[in-house]
Amino acid sequence: MPSAQEPQPNEAEGQSARASARRRLGKFDLSSQGPILGLILLAIVGTALNSDFASLANWMNVLTRTSFIGIIAVGMTFVIISGGIDLSVGSMVALIAGSIILVMNSLAMHIDAPVLVVIVGMAVSLLMGAAFGTMHGLLITKGRIEPFIVTLGTLGTFRAVLTWLADGGAITLDFGLSQTYGPVYYGTVLGIPIPVWVFLGVAIIGTVLLRRTAFGRYVQAIGSNEQVARYAAVDVDRVKILTYAFLGLCVGIATLLYVPRLGSASPTTGLLWELEAIAAVIVGGTSFKGGSGRVTGTVIGAILLSVIGNILNLTSIISVHLNAAVQGIVIISVAFLQRRRP
Repeated sequence: MPSAQEPQPNEAEGQSARASARRRLGKFDLSSQGPILGLILLAIVGTALNSDFASLANWMNVLTRTSFIGIIAVGMTFVIISGGIDLSVGSMVALIAGSIILVMNSLAMHIDAPVLVVIVGMAVSLLMGAAFGTMHGLLITKGRIEPFIVTLGTLGTFRAVLTWLADGGAITLDFGLSQTYGPVYYGTVLGIPIPVWVFLGVAIIGTVLLRRTAFGRYVQAIGSNEQVARYAAVDVDRVKILTYAFLGLCVGIATLLYVPRLGSASPTTGLLWELEAIAAVIVGGTSFKGGSGRVTGTVIGAILLSVIGNILNLTSIISVHLNAAVQGIVIISVAFLQRRRP
């Protein structure tokens, strides 16, 4: 017989249901659901302020412009989760862009096959990105130099070399090659710009790598506690090198999509892209201390930051020159909300 202090069956079921409801509410995580809620709120506000905001053409424009930063941010997500940082991605974009333009212009003078020349240029972009990323990983792991110092040094080096190659001006792609290369940026598949498809593909690959592979688990383990990961027989140096190589590869992909947009590279190419990529990762809910994060959150974070700029361009609430200031306030606000996270 149940005692007088014990709940009756119906009462017990009610308590269980209330406890279940509390657990469900407890699962609401501001860091994971916050970015998507913020994006929905911005979409509502943008539509209310300007009807053109909700048009398909405007959204395709926003997503296309987001693709470059978004692709880099996917790679940056791995680096930050592992407890690292890369401040050089913007300068890396500039140097790779200038280099592949020089390579393609040179090949075009000897090879009468523009498509082949463009393919070679795209391959060079990927190789250079992966090589620069691997170099960062080796300097950080084998050279025992802090990631901040390594990438701060290459930030200046990459842009200085590009400025030297361009003699302080701009390196311009041959006109004939521009016509051949143009569809890589301006072309569409099923009405969606090619850069958006590539961004989607990179995001899916990044999600699978992080969530479904041993490599992804090792990256998170190293970011949580590197020493414990070493005790668990994780090859920490190898995993770190691979994370920076993957980021470099993402930079190479973003660059080969960016070059046909303007057909040139100058010392201002990719300026502050590193900050935008890092901001997208942090706004997307990845812990700046490492150990946890999501590629999907990074994708939403990149789109959210682009939407803020788009709303400012479509409205006259504040000057578009304050776009960076608004983004900075968003970043600080997110960091404030993350301050209690482990």
